[in-house]
Amino acid sequence: MSVTNAAAAAGVQRRWRLAVAGLRVAGLVGGLAAVAVIGLLSLRYGSIDITTNDAWNALFHYDPSSYEQTVVRHLRVPRTVFALIVGCGLGVSGAVMQGVTRNPLADPFILGLSGGAALGITVAVYFGKLTGPEAYIWFAFGGGVAASALVYLIGSAGRGGGTPVRLVLAGVITGTLTYTWTSVLIYTDIDTREQMRHLMIGSVAGRDLGDYWITFPFILGGTAVCLLMGHQLNVLNLGEDAARAVGMNTTRVRLICTALVVIIAGGCVAAAGPIGFVGLAVPHMVRSLTGPDYRWVLVYSAIYGAVLLCGADIIGRLVLKPSELEASIVMQALGAPFFVYLARRRSLPS
Repeated sequence: MSVTNAAAAAGVQRRWRLAVAGLRVAGLVGGLAAVAVIGLLSLRYGSIDITTNDAWNALFHYDPSSYEQTVVRHLRVPRTVFALIVGCGLGVSGAVMQGVTRNPLADPFILGLSGGAALGITVAVYFGKLTGPEAYIWFAFGGGVAASALVYLIGSAGRGGGTPVRLVLAGVITGTLTYTWTSVLIYTDIDTREQMRHLMIGSVAGRDLGDYWITFPFILGGTAVCLLMGHQLNVLNLGEDAARAVGMNTTRVRLICTALVVIIAGGCVAAAGPIGFVGLAVPHMVRSLTGPDYRWVLVYSAIYGAVLLCGADIIGRLVLKPSELEASIVMQALGAPFFVYLARRRSLPS
């Protein structure tokens, strides 16, 4: 009888695992379909509406004499590409940060990395008069490293070490400091103000693929490596002692993951400016489909991060049509209430 019960239980578990795997695959396919749909909508809708036929012809049968096709080809295609790539990077970097810090409120924007990268770029423009992303992207990385180090130092000071609440508070402090110094540099030099005006607001509009191509390898390359870190993040989330018991060098894993997040966040800021809450919201949203397994969370976060940011950009075009709201403003309007909801819902050690 016990053998029969054990076999029945094993059969139920097997069917449950197959069902879960099927849901995950379905969600993955649905996400890829959503990327295609949201990309098409991004090409079609804006201050002027474009037909699907014109959007298709602009991509594959371009007629320079067509105003609609010119708008798609030279304005909306770059905008869509930037939104998808930056959203992908932000979604994954947020998931990695949450896994490394075991902090459900972690996000490159909230923990000050984006602000540090923006300050690094501003310093490069102000003191070095650098004007292109191929030059100032390295300063974005430097600013991100400095900001992450400052967050760690502030958050780990005192008894108890770096708890989730302390790290968030340290990130807020660091973000405030970097924003203050960035503002000082911008508003004391007219050339810096003109150069940084469009970048600091956080937007995927008005970007030229030829000028900003240098940012894509860092974002996509860092994202690709992060996708390979799912197993390590799963082990890390078992706890420090358990991870070390199975032979993991937790310090090395944390350093690698932090470096990858800095690379991705720096590339995203250099490409589109500081855009918040994508990395916070997306990992939480996808866990309802993936569960806690980071091998799936990271892949889903990449796909749905792209969908979310591109969708936010479309909303920004339509909500005040024919005027526009920048994608960062839309994300702040959506993300701030979500942040409050998470902070109230989660019980975090202080």
